[in-house]
Amino acid sequence: MQRLGIGLLIKALSKKALLRKYLFNMALAVGMFVPLLAQAELSFGIVAPSSGGAAPLGLGMQKGIETYFAEVNEAGGVNGETLALIARDDQYKPLQAASNTRQLLQEDEVLAAIGNVGTPTATVTIPIFNEYKTLLYGAFTGAGVLRKAPPDRYVINYRASYVQETAAMVDGLLEAGVLPEEIAFFTQNDSFGDAGYNGATQALTAHGVDNIAALAHGRFTRGTRNIHQGLATILEAPVTPRAVIIVGTYGPAADFIREAKNDLPDTVFLNVSFVGSQALMDELGDLAEGVIITQVVPPLNADLPAVEAYRKALETHARGSEPDFISLEGYLAAKLFVEGVRAAGANPDREAIVDGLLGLGSVDIGLEEPLSLGPNDHQASDAVWPTIIKNGRFESVEWASLLP
Repeated sequence: MQRLGIGLLIKALSKKALLRKYLFNMALAVGMFVPLLAQAELSFGIVAPSSGGAAPLGLGMQKGIETYFAEVNEAGGVNGETLALIARDDQYKPLQAASNTRQLLQEDEVLAAIGNVGTPTATVTIPIFNEYKTLLYGAFTGAGVLRKAPPDRYVINYRASYVQETAAMVDGLLEAGVLPEEIAFFTQNDSFGDAGYNGATQALTAHGVDNIAALAHGRFTRGTRNIHQGLATILEAPVTPRAVIIVGTYGPAADFIREAKNDLPDTVFLNVSFVGSQALMDELGDLAEGVIITQVVPPLNADLPAVEAYRKALETHARGSEPDFISLEGYLAAKLFVEGVRAAGANPDREAIVDGLLGLGSVDIGLEEPLSLGPNDHQASDAVWPTIIKNGRFESVEWASLLP
């Protein structure tokens, strides 16, 4: 009984990074428990919505990360250690995100956070990660607050930025024959909406457009589906928009598109990846036809080793789950993250995880295009894949033939 009690105690305490070395030496001294400690656990955290209107985003990222962690653990872990993900639900609320982050860092003592969701939540938690000198990696947001120059040491991104997503939209619309003055915006009234809007205006400025302030811009409040005032602003515009760039989550975006199509049947509606592609299509039903969404991961049916591995891993470790862009992003972000953890060596601390990732340089994780990280390069991928919904499927956009 005494031996069992000590074993359970060691198993519980072995999760604490600061005690691992002590426990290992103690185990060697008594000549027991070595097999137990050889498979120590590295704990990471995710602060993201698992309830509320943005829940599909958080749950999707969590599923992708956990699927890859399960795949790695099944193969023996990383440097002899298994990977665990501790999830805390912030309901996409900044104050809750701040509280949950402190709990993860103080109580759970995670080595890093991976896959957090949202711009307004990142805005309040980045200072906390910097304070505790702990990494925020692979957040599901393309906002500039995570992409400072020079970069924050403790913020590393996987995905392309909203500037890159909206630039792809603007470039494509102009190629399709849409005039700059025929572009309107419908955005969430916070730092997320601002990030997408500012990215689009930067792209328009780069094309020599100088009357951007005159373009119609409707807004809505985060956490609500009160879209009518913003819609009215767009419908009252002196120039009828042929394209509306939407920066929001799937619920209000779907309501807006549904209502707007009554008065703007020939208008193209475009969304950034954060909207949640599958959730938006499910909400809109038949009205989803022709809606455009930029993606920051490859097509779900891509003939790429990493995407094929993702589909296979879902079947094995997340049975009953259909492929979707959000969990694919979580999976790919985790795949690169684990390369950094492996480079950090055995029993890594928080600083070693950061150093491991920033020391990766150029890495191909199975996308046939290398990702890159370094001390001055904290964003691994710059790729954007514009997609359009056709017959319930996501297809690549052919801008030249988009409009009649």
